[in-house]
Amino acid sequence: MPRTPKQQPGLPSRQQILDFIASSAEPAGKREIARAFGLKGNEKIALKALLRDMADEGLIDGNRSAFHRMGGVPRVTVLRVIEIEDGEAIAIPDSWQPDDATPPPRLRLREKGRGSALRPGERVLARTEEAGSGWIAHPMKKLPTAADQMLGVVEIDGSGKGWLAPVDKRERNSMPIADLGGAEAGQLVMAEPAGRTPRSGVKVTAVLGDPLAPRAFSLIAIHKHGIPHVFASETLEEGALAAKLPLAEDRREDLRHLPIIAIDPSDARDHDDAIWAEPDGEGGFRAVVAIADVSFYVRPGGSLDREARKRGNSVYFPDRVVPMLPEVLSADVCSLRAGESRAAMACHMTISASGKVTSWRFSRVIVQIQEVIAYEEAQRRIDAGEAADNLTNLWSAWRALEKARDDRDPLALELPERRVVLDSHGKIAEIALRERLDAHRVVEDFMIAANVAAAKALEEKVSPVVYRIHEPPSREKLVALKDYLSTFDRKLALGQVITPGLFNRMLKDVADESEKALIMEAVLRSQTQAYYGPRNAGHFGLALGSYAHFTSPIRRYADLLVHRALVDAYGLEQPAPNGAIPPFSGLSDRDRADLSRVSEAISAAERRAMEAERDTIDRYVAAWLSARVGEVFECRITGVQRFGLFATILSLGGDGLVPVSVLGAERFFHDEKAQVLEGEQTGTRYALGDRLRLRLAEANPLTGALKFEPEESAGGHIEPRGRRLPLKKKGDHLAGRRGRPGNIRHQGRRR
Repeated sequence: MPRTPKQQPGLPSRQQILDFIASSAEPAGKREIARAFGLKGNEKIALKALLRDMADEGLIDGNRSAFHRMGGVPRVTVLRVIEIEDGEAIAIPDSWQPDDATPPPRLRLREKGRGSALRPGERVLARTEEAGSGWIAHPMKKLPTAADQMLGVVEIDGSGKGWLAPVDKRERNSMPIADLGGAEAGQLVMAEPAGRTPRSGVKVTAVLGDPLAPRAFSLIAIHKHGIPHVFASETLEEGALAAKLPLAEDRREDLRHLPIIAIDPSDARDHDDAIWAEPDGEGGFRAVVAIADVSFYVRPGGSLDREARKRGNSVYFPDRVVPMLPEVLSADVCSLRAGESRAAMACHMTISASGKVTSWRFSRVIVQIQEVIAYEEAQRRIDAGEAADNLTNLWSAWRALEKARDDRDPLALELPERRVVLDSHGKIAEIALRERLDAHRVVEDFMIAANVAAAKALEEKVSPVVYRIHEPPSREKLVALKDYLSTFDRKLALGQVITPGLFNRMLKDVADESEKALIMEAVLRSQTQAYYGPRNAGHFGLALGSYAHFTSPIRRYADLLVHRALVDAYGLEQPAPNGAIPPFSGLSDRDRADLSRVSEAISAAERRAMEAERDTIDRYVAAWLSARVGEVFECRITGVQRFGLFATILSLGGDGLVPVSVLGAERFFHDEKAQVLEGEQTGTRYALGDRLRLRLAEANPLTGALKFEPEESAGGHIEPRGRRLPLKKKGDHLAGRRGRPGNIRHQGRRR
């Protein structure tokens, strides 16, 4: 039997120690326990013996640096990540078999660095500690995933053996299927490893159906990128309750008399912004940007809020939307529909004749949208002189904002955007480049003005701000750009202040369209990726010192956080009368104390959504082109690597590879600095931005991969519409001869 020595004076009791371990905000070790109970000298020696006895008795586990109650999580154990919350991985014990029905404990994995490098489903060996706020774990080693889910299409070879063909263009090899699980050839399936080694193959865990069926491409992206797409019943129930909240008209500014309008894409699934403007009689304008008051319905701490944080943003596919909020809110109650009273957060602005926003304020309002107009229809009315006063006033106010925009001189890179149009059966009706209209610029400039006003208003109130940050190019990227421009005999002085206008002037000075395309691609590559954060670093691309996202809280959690900060800053709180819904709509204490964690999480979610949307568009484009294999297209080089070229079809935006092996019988070397492939014998030069006529050789809808070959595929080389420079004598040589495809490895499309 374990010994139970007499309690010494001054020492805490066993129960007191257990209570302290359970309530401590930090891991409780011998030092923390001694400090908490004021122990000194010999008392610390006695404490050490007491803790050893408690461990022998099965009351605690751990070592002198941290203890936890016995019967919970082992000191070192294998954990499985189940989700990412606020950029931090949440895990549970991989093998949880308690004596009762107690659910497994949730542990926060404290990884080194910023944000989580782990993904749901991954396993780690970790050291665990218990604190008052729950369990935490420190990863020691990443383990092979026992159930690493993968997507693929079932193929059956001549011997009847099953193979899993990947749907990711970066994966080249099929995997043997050990257990078909009832799946048939041609079906899209989920699978996981069947054993510890690759030789064990995989086993099918779920059959998802026809991979080429309508809606399948977005389903592939959802599973591949781990996008949460199913709402829990608890979240749906809270959403239904929130949708019934009364508008509290007596506590809102009534703007229903204003002829406010929403201008949106013709296929918009929700409408979260509307605008109004009129002349102020002094050469300027009064304007209102009304945004759906999502913070009134989605309050911190509830199930709706937790799910929205996890999703970070809505994800838009050609055939579906994965919303950040349940449909009862995103597509109904929060959506600013024409002719219906809606709760909104309004930014009231005064715009000078020169386009400067000279004053602003924010209030909770009730609006009734006069009309929802498609961009194309708004533009048609303006061009035809058929616009009503409210639309004409918007254009006049925009002309003033445009002046201020021109004075700022933000980065002007007009990049094509692909648009996939589906018919009523979900089949592709058309793929085209989206036309850029003044109507788009009108809405964009009003939204930018409101976003700037929100950031500055919160700064004035000394309130927390989630900024939208776009930092200037790094010196490393500027050096690379400088070296690249030198190949065109153009200079970039690194000693000067780098501004967006510098790049704009550089592009205006380029007369040759092919050369301009090259330099525009290089400037784009030099830019950093925008992100969210609580510490302002400005927005380089927009040439703005303070910028925050305020205008899309239906689909972006960052905007919801800005709305909550405005609720606090302007005293706009409206407690929910229903006890089933969290009462307050401002920032939570947790977010107010540390916005960094949630900012990192929603930045990561945004990158995930962009990748999923891009992958889906790629698959639709490949499906559209699969019936046109063999046709010749006008293309432009968008990437140059030692193994070949990446080219884009100018009319569609479809990207594909031109392997170096098909460029001709001569050898080519890769000039990384100049971003070119150059023929050893002929000096033929393939550079970023060059226009080519290429034949489509392959189009794989499952992976979204395209492959091109020369227009004259019988031999010879492609004649690019770019420059021919003198032959260089050194470089990274590669064989370009036919019949040697084994030397070429497809490394994935250049982004």
